[in-house]
Amino acid sequence: MSASQRPEGQQQTGRDEASSGREPAPAVQESAFLRACRREPVPHTPVWFMRQAGRSLPEYRKVRESIAMLDSCMRPDLVTEITLQPIRRHGVDAAVYYSDIVVPLKAIGVDLDIKPGVGPVIERPIRTRADLERLRPLTPDDVPYITEAVTMLTGELGATPLIGFAGAPFTLASYLVEGGPSRNHEHTKALMYGDPELWADLLDRLADIAAAFLTVQIEAGASAVQLFDSWVGALAPADYRRFVMPASAKVFDAVAGHGVPRIHFGVGTGELLGLMGEAGADVVGVDWRVPMDEARRRVGPGKALQGNLDPAVLFAPREAVEAQAGQVLAAADGLDGHIFNLGHGVLPNTDPGALTALVEYVHEHTAGK
Repeated sequence: MSASQRPEGQQQTGRDEASSGREPAPAVQESAFLRACRREPVPHTPVWFMRQAGRSLPEYRKVRESIAMLDSCMRPDLVTEITLQPIRRHGVDAAVYYSDIVVPLKAIGVDLDIKPGVGPVIERPIRTRADLERLRPLTPDDVPYITEAVTMLTGELGATPLIGFAGAPFTLASYLVEGGPSRNHEHTKALMYGDPELWADLLDRLADIAAAFLTVQIEAGASAVQLFDSWVGALAPADYRRFVMPASAKVFDAVAGHGVPRIHFGVGTGELLGLMGEAGADVVGVDWRVPMDEARRRVGPGKALQGNLDPAVLFAPREAVEAQAGQVLAAADGLDGHIFNLGHGVLPNTDPGALTALVEYVHEHTAGK
């Protein structure tokens, strides 16, 4: 079964059958992706890729010519086009909203920019209680372009689910405290250990911002949400439980009433998988360092799992990619809910054809199982 021959209910449909927002259409609810999130039987293992919207696609680079990253995130027409590109090209089972985790921080007035080759850079890092006062609550009026873009997307996607996302409190705090990306998180850990009360207040405020950002996406029509905690793998389990888990749990609790699946993903988090599941996610993302069967043991029952092919494998010949993907599927065999993904985002120089072929392989290899 090729990516263009998905079972009925997985085919893209026109605007007439689209969700009007807030309540996903029945065809979306019965999609392989959402069924897997709910740990229900699926016609095949669903596939999507983190950072599938952009980066490796030539059509993405074309529409982004001369447009800054943050500017592109605030243009609903461009967000819609970029989000749809991997759906058209790869036939993945879910779209992921094109944005960046620092967008809500920019929306509330944080002076930041995304510098090519570097990442988010904060003009005035947050390291004192006075600095904390610069983080005001996020309201829907701060991000009208999010509502507009999600509404446009759900109209175009038809039966294909849309995943909204936000940065997790720890990762947002790390950027804010460090002033940008960091290898060792010196300032972050100094604040966390040295002033735990200020740290807790910072993460609590960021939890509210992340929850508000996810809520806007859900209420506009997103069918699932993912909380990205890119840097939390820098912590030991005891520190995660004490300093991070309460804020992440607050985010998940805040959106629980919407009834959409909640995914939690971090990098280098093999030792934290069980705790990340305890924080409230319905689906726990696994990076490539832990086999799926071992991840199942660490997370425990009652959670779907997402992952976990090493993104670098896609640079190998097709036969090697399929062999490695087969190992992921074998390790996930018998899982009560599995979503195939990479163990991190698509690398910028990845051949788009390798991604398309991988989707076809997973669909064909798991059809009817």
